[in-house]
Amino acid sequence: MQMNDVMTTIDAWAQKAPDQLAYQSETAAFTYAELKQYSDHLAYHLTDRIAPKAPVVVFGELEFEMLASFLGASKAGHAYIPIESTTPQERIELILNVAQPALIISVLPWPEKIVTEIPVLTPTELAQIFKTTAAAKPLTPVKEDENYYIIFTSGTTGVPKGVQISHKNLLSFLNWDLADFGITEKMRFLSQAPYSFDLSVMSIYPALTTGGTLVPMEKAVINDFKKLFAFLPKLDIEVWVSTPSFMDICLMEPTFDAKHVPSLKIFQFCGEELPHKTATELLKRFPHAGIFNTYGPTEATVAISQIKLTPEVLAQYDRVPIGYVKADTEVQILSEGQLVTADQIGELIIKGPSVSKGYMHNPEKTAKAFFESAGQPAYKTGDAGKMTADGLLLYDGRIDFQVKLHGFRIELEDIDHHLEKVSYVKQAAVVPKYQNHKVQQLVAYVVANENPFEKTFQLTKAIKEELAQSVMDYMIPQRFVYLDQLPRTANGKIDRKGILNEVNSK
Repeated sequence: MQMNDVMTTIDAWAQKAPDQLAYQSETAAFTYAELKQYSDHLAYHLTDRIAPKAPVVVFGELEFEMLASFLGASKAGHAYIPIESTTPQERIELILNVAQPALIISVLPWPEKIVTEIPVLTPTELAQIFKTTAAAKPLTPVKEDENYYIIFTSGTTGVPKGVQISHKNLLSFLNWDLADFGITEKMRFLSQAPYSFDLSVMSIYPALTTGGTLVPMEKAVINDFKKLFAFLPKLDIEVWVSTPSFMDICLMEPTFDAKHVPSLKIFQFCGEELPHKTATELLKRFPHAGIFNTYGPTEATVAISQIKLTPEVLAQYDRVPIGYVKADTEVQILSEGQLVTADQIGELIIKGPSVSKGYMHNPEKTAKAFFESAGQPAYKTGDAGKMTADGLLLYDGRIDFQVKLHGFRIELEDIDHHLEKVSYVKQAAVVPKYQNHKVQQLVAYVVANENPFEKTFQLTKAIKEELAQSVMDYMIPQRFVYLDQLPRTANGKIDRKGILNEVNSK
């Protein structure tokens, strides 16, 4: 049965099963009745308080209050912009500058050093709103083409791009996700991806629209292998959603298998390429689970294709296929502007109702990547790939200098831009080092300014510390190479392809 409205579907669970858990962490549990109460109270508070349809920022980590704030904003007709509390100050300021939100809902304390004229709802005020009985007001929830959420990704000029996802876009994704992966009512979902990463949408909304329970995994657990491996068997989750990189970490624990974690029924991977070795090992450990590889950029709402992995599929393909395209969507493959035939490589173009209307307040970037085709929105992915005669999509890497590392999409020129602002750096070019078709690390080629350091490792440490003030930690290169000057092409441009070849020939 097709879902027509996200909010009414979630709220219906507060009537059908009010005591069913919507969220369960190690320290807290919240029901669907509480989710409705919290989100309703916030929606009533927002109505008439801020400009209609203006976006709001929601600031925090994986707390239940983040989810209640997302839904409260949606019920009051506002798109939400999730920002992680660990985001560097400069990036937060850039996002605020682009988005111009009407309000900041601060689930965790807002950093004092970020001074803004935008009103900030403090954690204390928010807690009071959630729990105080409020007078009901008529609400005008987000609908159809109105923005439901806005996720900010890396941008080539150092300015993040806000991908606008509408209610209609989200419905297209949800109706497919709930139909094609074997998800049933009241399942328990791993919630591990940060809410500012659109992979999290693959957990949040399939869980909440089916009466499921979100089980968050905090960073403190993820970053401590001993804690992580002790935690995994206790999770009692049925649906696993993560990047392949996170699964590689979990597979380091020999007891992460069907015998020790028998509850796991479905694995969904997205955000980066799934290595053949990872898929093979997972299939061996969980032979009766549904293991799915999916593909899709943020601009097309999480994912648009999927394939259930079997020993036969893995035996047939050296590189794990990215799946069959969902029914309401079309993928065209273009080479030099022309459609190619089956099994020919070109750029993947996505057409369909889950494609975003474009980047927030950025008509120039929107015009470069988005267009209309036969009345349908379409997006140029920048990914190379091909399609078999029976419609199976195969990925063939990036066609530009945008890469994925641990599921995070990174524009290399974005890092160059911030690196060159570091006081010790005169010039820089960042390239990926690949292993088995997958980005293993980022390598920075740097021309350094005069500096007081005797050893290059001291210089590298100082550069990393300064860079960490303006970019996310996953954007900081792992290796630095110092040169007197960067190699250039015949027409005077930095020879990034030459550097890329050098890094990957070792």
